[in-house]
Amino acid sequence: MARTVKVAAAQVGAVHLDADRKETVDRLVALLREAAAQKVQLVVFPECTLTTFFPRYLFESQEELDMYFEHGEDVTTSEHVKSLAEEARKHNIDFVLGYAERTTEGTGYNTCIYYSATEGKVVSKYRKVHLPGTKEPFEDPDAINQLEKRYFEPGNLGFQAFRVPGLVSNALKKDSAGADENNAGKGDPILGMLICNDRRWPEAWRVYSLQGVELIVFGFNTGSNMAHLWGSKPMSSEQAEAEALFHSRLVQQANSYMNACFSISSARCGFDDGKFDLIAGSAICNPEGHLLAEAKTKGDELVVAEIDLSECRQGKEKTFDFARHRRIETYGLVVTQTGVVELPLL
Repeated sequence: MARTVKVAAAQVGAVHLDADRKETVDRLVALLREAAAQKVQLVVFPECTLTTFFPRYLFESQEELDMYFEHGEDVTTSEHVKSLAEEARKHNIDFVLGYAERTTEGTGYNTCIYYSATEGKVVSKYRKVHLPGTKEPFEDPDAINQLEKRYFEPGNLGFQAFRVPGLVSNALKKDSAGADENNAGKGDPILGMLICNDRRWPEAWRVYSLQGVELIVFGFNTGSNMAHLWGSKPMSSEQAEAEALFHSRLVQQANSYMNACFSISSARCGFDDGKFDLIAGSAICNPEGHLLAEAKTKGDELVVAEIDLSECRQGKEKTFDFARHRRIETYGLVVTQTGVVELPLL
C-alpha cells in the first residue's frame, strides 16, 4: 500500500547578526509559497531559523542575548512567527521550525516544533539533547566559537516519536483497525525530530526507530571550517568544507539506512556577517541510504522530493527486524557508561 507524501527541505542562506526578524520570516513565507506551488505537504526549516547562529558570539548583556530568543510556550503565536503559521494554514502545509526558546522559568533551549496545518496547532516539540562546543570562548581571538553549552540547557523532552494526521489520505485509524491484524506501516506517518549535532549520535536515531519512526527531520547550522571546535588537522578552507559536507551526508545516509527510515535535513548556510561560512547540503534521503534530492546552492532554496513511506517496510521487516535480531542483553555499556574507559594496559 503506497503511502506517498511530498516533502521539502527549506534551506535558508545567510542571516546576519543585525538581520531584521520580520525580513527573515518573510523569506520563510516566500519558501512556503514556493512549496505550495509545487503541492508540497511538509516543509522542514533549519535550526535556529529566525536569527543568525548567535552562539558564535559572547554576549555580556542578558538583555542583548534575549533578543535572539523566542519567549512564550507557543512560538507560532509570536509576532515573529504567526504570519508563517497563517500561510501554512492557508496552503495546508505542515512545517518544522527551529528557534531559540526562552521558557517562562528563564531556561534557554535550542528547540524545534512540528506545526500541523490539519490540526491548526503545534503537535510536537523537541529540544536539542547533544549540545556541542564550550561554555567559555577559545583563547585564540581568531577562533570560531560555539557557545551552545553557555546559552542552552540539554533538551529535557527526550526522543518522543509522534504520528502526524493529514499527510496520508488512506491512513489506517484506530477505530477501523482489526484487533488481530498486523497494522504496522499502515497508519498515519510516524515522525521524529532532531537538531544539528543530534544527527551525529546513533543512539538518538535508534530510540526513534524503536518507536517505528518512518521519517526523521532535522535542521542544522554547521560551520565549514571549525578547526578549534573539532580539533581537526590543518587544511585549506575548501578541504574543510568538503570534509564537513561529507560527514553531514555520511551520518544522514548511514542512520537512515540503519534505521530503515526516510530523513530530511535542512541547512542554515552561507556567509554570515562576512566571516562565518556555513555549509549547505540540505537533503532528502530514503531508507536505503540514497539521497533523493540535495541542495544545489548556498542560499535560500527549496529541496523537494516525493517519498513513499511503504518503502520503510523492507528494512524494518527484513534487514533490521529488531524483534528477531537485536540482542539487548549485550548492549549494557550503551546506557550505563557515558565516557570512554580504556582497557588496562598490557
